[in-house]
Amino acid sequence: MRVMVMVKATKSSETGELPKTELMAEMGRFNEELVEAGIMRSGDGLKPSSQGVRVRFSGKDRSVTDGPFAETKELIAGYWVWEVDSMQHAIDWVKRCPNPMLEDSDIEIRPFYEMSDFAELDPSGDLSENEDVLRDAISMQSADVRPYLFFGGRCEEALEFYKKALNAKVGMVMRHSESPEPAPEGMLPEGFENKIMHAEFTVGKITLMASDGCGESVDAGSFRLALTVPTESDAQRVFASLADGGESVMPLEKTFWSPCFGMVTDKFSVGWMVMVPDHKNPDH
Repeated sequence: MRVMVMVKATKSSETGELPKTELMAEMGRFNEELVEAGIMRSGDGLKPSSQGVRVRFSGKDRSVTDGPFAETKELIAGYWVWEVDSMQHAIDWVKRCPNPMLEDSDIEIRPFYEMSDFAELDPSGDLSENEDVLRDAISMQSADVRPYLFFGGRCEEALEFYKKALNAKVGMVMRHSESPEPAPEGMLPEGFENKIMHAEFTVGKITLMASDGCGESVDAGSFRLALTVPTESDAQRVFASLADGGESVMPLEKTFWSPCFGMVTDKFSVGWMVMVPDHKNPDH
């Protein structure tokens, strides 16, 4: 179930008094635990209501009132969105949270409505289907696509070439011998241990990724499009859509650089690498 966990406003938060450095560090560690546990979906702090407005609806009329708003107990100063097993699961996590305020404070937990709650109002399922389409569209707005180039043993040479020809800036470079998960025995040809497994470089405003691949059989200059999506459910949906009429080259699975990674070639012969970012190791 999804819940919104709301940090209620206090006198200090409404005056804009910032937390101490120690509290910021404690809250940062708590957020890291939430991410590590796979619970946190989003979260942010809110500025005082003095910097906000309210819009009142009365029939067709709309009126705007500037903050601040008097009833502090009715305001929130921050929130998280969590995916939890139950309300008790959420309560247990909230109890572990440092006091987020300088004085006594409250945190409120509220479950989200799900489309299943409106089943009686949607007997045809049309509203639920439209909601799914909108949710998928919103999720894909934060997707990222980058070219991934393969050089069949000449990646290092290629990077040097682009540095001179295009003033490319080379960032991360990882060789097969440096991989946290060594390649299966017999996968790499002799001498490929020190070839480049993964590299990143920028040309102007674009970041590209590159590799020698796993052998000289990879055609130099071949490429795939690396598609990064927010969640594993997004990856499964997108992978299935691209594989429809195409070919699954590597099924989605957990890797050391992504909790969900797979390769697929679509029906137009365009190769894709579908993945979810590793929030525990953002450098991967």
